Amino acid sequence: MLVTRVLPGPALGRLAARHDVDVRLESGPPTPGELAARAADADGLLCLLTDRVDAALLAACPRLRAIANYAVGVDNVDLGAARARGIPVGNTPDVLTESTADLALALMLAAARRLPEGIAAVRDGTWRTWDPEWMLGSDVHGATLGIVGRGRIGAAVARRAAGFGMEVMHSGRPGDGVPLDDLLSGADFVSLHCPLTQETRGLIGAAALELMKPTAHLVNTARGPIVDQVALAAALRDGAIAGAALDVTDPEPLPLDDPLLAAPNLVVLPHLGSATEATRAAMAERAVDNLLAALDGEPMPYPAA
Repeated sequence: MLVTRVLPGPALGRLAARHDVDVRLESGPPTPGELAARAADADGLLCLLTDRVDAALLAACPRLRAIANYAVGVDNVDLGAARARGIPVGNTPDVLTESTADLALALMLAAARRLPEGIAAVRDGTWRTWDPEWMLGSDVHGATLGIVGRGRIGAAVARRAAGFGMEVMHSGRPGDGVPLDDLLSGADFVSLHCPLTQETRGLIGAAALELMKPTAHLVNTARGPIVDQVALAAALRDGAIAGAALDVTDPEPLPLDDPLLAAPNLVVLPHLGSATEATRAAMAERAVDNLLAALDGEPMPYPAA
């Protein structure tokens, strides 16, 4: 059994009580070669969203019988290749919904009310006195929120938005909600909660950003590649939109010289959506539940597909 990173909480103890477990102690993701070598004789794999589990890796792991992904999204796993081998793949739904929705709202507020700029002004001495025209932001209460992908997390964000008196609309698969173009042109805040697929990769590009109001803000807590970051940087520089707040980027982390980081009115976090002690521990419990069930010949309680 290979676990590619140390996980919070006691769940790995349950796994170790039943199986021989190799927990990789190094920080950061393994290289493809290291992952293949460490997993070569494993019956089960508990991996992270930063671990690419593709056909080449599966070919290097002839004994592999179960994959538990420590995430809701499974875009890092080749589900078709796993299915062809008869290997079940599990994920960790539900437990990170509320924490990620909290962060989406926090990003919305931070971008709208220019909180990073305000914090910096206090620390660098730019703040001299109260000024009626200084550092004016945008109201969140009463604004229109457009949710792209109203699954568990999108619905949780909508519930929070109701408390701010926001008007909420959503767009999803064809026939679900309003057309995406109408959402983009009508929303004051656009919050992304769709999975990363071939259809959603680059979904928010130059054409989509041109549809948004110049006073609107973009929030992404889903997956970095859903947004064309070159187009986003240009939109921010040109004032085509008012701001953006990202918890996810492509790649992660962004290189310090990435042009996006030089764009104005931008908040970037280091993928903190599920980063609370309780949530990350609960994710570990679900991942272990998936592995234990599959290795006992039972269906995974949280199958990804």
